[in-house]
Amino acid sequence: MSTDSGLRSSVADRDWRLVREEPRTGAMNMALDEVAAETVSTGGPRTVRVYQWEPSCLSLGYRQDPDSVDWAYCDRTGVDVVRRQTGGGGIYHDTVADISYSIVAPADELPGDLMECYDLLCTPVVEAFRRLGVYAEFAADDLPAIHEPACYLRAIHPAHDLLCGGRKISGNAQYRRKDAVIQHGSLRFDLDTTRHLGVFSNPDATPEEFTGRVTSITDHVDATRAEAVETLEQCLAEWADAREGGWSDQELDDARLRADRKYGSESWNRHREDPT
Repeated sequence: MSTDSGLRSSVADRDWRLVREEPRTGAMNMALDEVAAETVSTGGPRTVRVYQWEPSCLSLGYRQDPDSVDWAYCDRTGVDVVRRQTGGGGIYHDTVADISYSIVAPADELPGDLMECYDLLCTPVVEAFRRLGVYAEFAADDLPAIHEPACYLRAIHPAHDLLCGGRKISGNAQYRRKDAVIQHGSLRFDLDTTRHLGVFSNPDATPEEFTGRVTSITDHVDATRAEAVETLEQCLAEWADAREGGWSDQELDDARLRADRKYGSESWNRHREDPT
């Protein structure tokens, strides 16, 4: 896939901010994505950000069956659970093995074609891998699912799955509001196979099948996590010509309220019912 260079150059003509990596709960991370979309839809800056999940968290796809989660395992091991607005399968995030990012921009500034939009917004992610010495690229073909509830073990799709050496290293997803697009994604820095499988109830996959489908940055290069995060932040900032920024007090207040009322609620996470 290749996106017109005019679209790429026009991205940097806008007002963007870079929010550097910060650890937050799963509920707060998802709330901040929504708040960033509201900010940009009312004339505020577009956002690129990198973030951690603290504590470790299983993020569920929007339509994911709650019965696919081993809730007792998550409770016992201190893993939070949050439902995303994006589809797909669940992803286990921790503070070491996972690196997450979001890109939020007005819908009318991005391609309407989904494949073109993924190509454009994944440009800085692919570049970050390249600078680290990891040659990730979009999947050339569909691959069958190994365990459908798990994002990294679902069927591989050429639109949004990045592979290295034939194994998945990054999953990316979008959801489109009327006035904004939110893309967020996960990069595997390392693997925690036991926990990544343990958060699912009766996973139809062995550890060997997991490592046969999934790879990580540490499998390919000798880089620290801090180096990987800094590289991703730099690529996002250069791609958007973003100034370094942060959240306003109002945005943080709004996100905390949304995290408490929606993303931290059982009605949303277990039943996909928005209580707000």
